[in-house]
Amino acid sequence: MVGILLIGATVYAFEIPNYFRWIDKKVAANGDIKGAFKRAGLAMLYFNPLWIARHILFIKLLTGQYDEIGWDLLMTGLISFAINIPISLMANYAIQNKISLKNRFIASAIFSGLMAIYYSMSAVWFN
Repeated sequence: MVGILLIGATVYAFEIPNYFRWIDKKVAANGDIKGAFKRAGLAMLYFNPLWIARHILFIKLLTGQYDEIGWDLLMTGLISFAINIPISLMANYAIQNKISLKNRFIASAIFSGLMAIYYSMSAVWFN
């Protein structure tokens, strides 16, 4: 748990706010429905199957489950991502379009914390 906390406080804390700032520069938040879904889609691109596989990899490394590390983590990430698309799209739409940039990281962190539970379970369910 401490390892994931450290990764969240370093890697994710650096990557996510910078990516959200990039989204703000790329697509203006002007209330346009097309732009709103583009913003949500760009957020989903960050939390993609590779990101999920990397998250599961961190869990496997930090829990000493080295023998469970392999290319199949990519398939687990893909299945997990595909099943999660409706929930992720709604959450990312709200985070990117209804929450200010100042509070977006914390909102995303809360959602990601919930999703981390799902991703951990995905490693069991879809592996």
